[in-house]
Amino acid sequence: MDPRPDLVPRYPSTVAAVVEHELVVKKSRFLTRVEPVATVAEADAVVAAVRKRYWDARHHCVALVVGHRAEQQRSSDDGEPSGTAGVPMLEVLRRRDLTDLVVVVTRYFGGVLLGAGGLVRAYSTATSEALDRAVEVRRSAATRVTVEAPHADAGRLHGVLRDWTDAHEAAVVDVTYAAAATFTLLVPPAHLDALDAAVAAATSGVLAAVRGATEVLSR
Repeated sequence: MDPRPDLVPRYPSTVAAVVEHELVVKKSRFLTRVEPVATVAEADAVVAAVRKRYWDARHHCVALVVGHRAEQQRSSDDGEPSGTAGVPMLEVLRRRDLTDLVVVVTRYFGGVLLGAGGLVRAYSTATSEALDRAVEVRRSAATRVTVEAPHADAGRLHGVLRDWTDAHEAAVVDVTYAAAATFTLLVPPAHLDALDAAVAAATSGVLAAVRGATEVLSR
């Protein structure tokens, strides 16, 4: 039986590539860089590079989220009044359910004080507008499944599995040839029973799909 939908793990999305955006508020320039990262160390390296690039700026405020389930979250106001920059930026990431990325907003002061509320709006807007320009990469739970087939049947079965995965948000991620042909797939838990049925139908019940660990599939 397929897993109940409420028991299938859900994962935050991430972004596909670097995005840069500029926002001007009352002559202050807010330069935003959004970058995908896999670790806090990678995020720290991005922040260091931004600081070096814009060495003459007054503030480099940061929000980062890392981990498949957004386990690690940090923010920094970098000299702005407490709670007016990093935390609002981080809240944008939380509301959008994003992870494995860092956002750095560099501010060049324009001579006009924005006040606490104005700063919160400016840093939130700078983050949101940059993310609006990003390509989102959705993530979902996927079970690693293997199917072994005799070489004589491998070509036909490969076609069947390729068509099946295209129709079921799954993927054939590897094919190896040794004593037999082994197909490795990543399959959403909700479609595991359908895969069993497809393999059985294609091979008259001779072959079966073997389920392995559940991991994360990015699209």
